[in-house]
Amino acid sequence: MIKLVDLLKESEESILVPRRTKEEREKNYLIAIQKKIKQYIDNGGEGDLDLNNTPITSLPANLKVGGSLSLTDTPITSLPANLKVGGSLDLRDTPITSLPQGLIVGGSLYLENTSITSLPANLKVGGSLDLSNTKITSLPANLKVSGNLYLNNTNITSLPEGLQVSGSLDLSNTKITSLPANLKVGGHLSLGGTPLAKKYTKEEVKKMCPNVKGEIYI
Repeated sequence: MIKLVDLLKESEESILVPRRTKEEREKNYLIAIQKKIKQYIDNGGEGDLDLNNTPITSLPANLKVGGSLSLTDTPITSLPANLKVGGSLDLRDTPITSLPQGLIVGGSLYLENTSITSLPANLKVGGSLDLSNTKITSLPANLKVSGNLYLNNTNITSLPEGLQVSGSLDLSNTKITSLPANLKVGGHLSLGGTPLAKKYTKEEVKKMCPNVKGEIYI
């Protein structure tokens, strides 16, 4: 006699679907992310686009993001030319090494803990620019930062002529050896742990850079 429990077991086994492999799951996840981006574009690029901790490696050409674009902890290595972000652009903890020409960021640009080595000419950042703990060695001429500029723990040795920082400028623990006379800083200037801090007093730095409005920390 066939028991009911055996019939149920046979029925369950007949409809079992093999589990997807890790590669299949990752592929399907990436497809879902790409669909999310396409839907965002189709909806007019309004609001934030959050892609944190996803396997995304590239973005569509001529992408326009009305709000903030978050790419933290992704494997992305490059961005499309003429990318426009109305809010903040977060690239912390990514392997990105350079930024495209024509990049416009209405809010803050976060590049902490990346392998970035340089910035494009005519970069526009409406908020703060965080380059701390990066491999940056130089900044483009006439760079204007509407918020704070963080360069602490980098290998930067000099600043470009015409640099304007509306907020504070953090150069602590860098190898900075000189400052441009026309440097403009609306907030504080931090120089702790630098060759400048060992060579000059706070008062001497103030005379060299009279357009630093806030405190000078050595």
